[in-house]
Amino acid sequence: MRNFSDLTEREILALAIANEEEDGRIYLDIAEGLRTDFPASAQVFTEMAGAEGEHRRRLLDVYRGKFGEHIPLIRRQDVRGFIRHKPVWQMFPLNLKAVRELAESMEIETQAFYRRAAARSEDVTIRKLLGDLADAEVEHERRADALVEENLPPNVRSAEDAKARKSFILQVIQPGLAGLMDGSVSTLAPVFAAAFASGNTWDTFLVGLAASVGAGISMGFAEALSDNGSLTGRGAPLLRGAICGLMTTAGGIGHTLPFLIPSFWSAVAVAMGVVIVELAVISWVRWKYMDTPPLTATLQVAFGGAVVFAVGILIGSS
Repeated sequence: MRNFSDLTEREILALAIANEEEDGRIYLDIAEGLRTDFPASAQVFTEMAGAEGEHRRRLLDVYRGKFGEHIPLIRRQDVRGFIRHKPVWQMFPLNLKAVRELAESMEIETQAFYRRAAARSEDVTIRKLLGDLADAEVEHERRADALVEENLPPNVRSAEDAKARKSFILQVIQPGLAGLMDGSVSTLAPVFAAAFASGNTWDTFLVGLAASVGAGISMGFAEALSDNGSLTGRGAPLLRGAICGLMTTAGGIGHTLPFLIPSFWSAVAVAMGVVIVELAVISWVRWKYMDTPPLTATLQVAFGGAVVFAVGILIGSS
């Protein structure tokens, strides 16, 4: 990896060409990923990719005139100081807010790159081109805003944002909430039953660990096999299963870890405090994303947790 200050003018132009090619492909990948569900936003990114193609052609013309036909392969990852963007294919399903923020950061980075490159260039033609492209990136940002206004009027953008939020709830919040509720509530009975039956914190910890991991595996498979998401819009089954399974395990582990404390009553007190926090988080998520009134969400979750908690204590004490 080399420092930007060590690059020659030929290498700077080669890097600029590679950057424009990569940015154009990123915008096209985003457009393709959004086309089905968010056609208006997809059109914005398609037109932004076209602008990157025009920049690339201008760079190629100058490079060919100065250095010939061969362009050395120099990429962002070969030079220190560039932001490493996550590949678009690793971001699926695409989140509208995330890709808009990604595009904004790319434009800012490219503008800064052209400013620095122009300041270092001693060739008048190259310096002028790089300065013009820096200005073009500023104009590109304005054009991107104009494209948003043309293709995403307030009603369309609101509709797309609402659809994105619904997809996020279906694909992430619902399986995560189901897992957290199952892990936090269903494991209360075996954990506290084991605690009051044995009076041994280590044995209780082992029971809680087994119950949490077992519930996580079970819930993960159940969620993944429930449907393939093609009709319900709930997204990839493996992703949903992983989210649900991990949150189930996390919900059970939360009030299991306190039983690593050797003192029995201290462990029980800490575990009860963790349970209260878990139930509060579940209530908040239901209010925030599931449109459940806060009081109703709190009472429902608290009642269910109290019943399961009481069952565990009664069974363990019998």
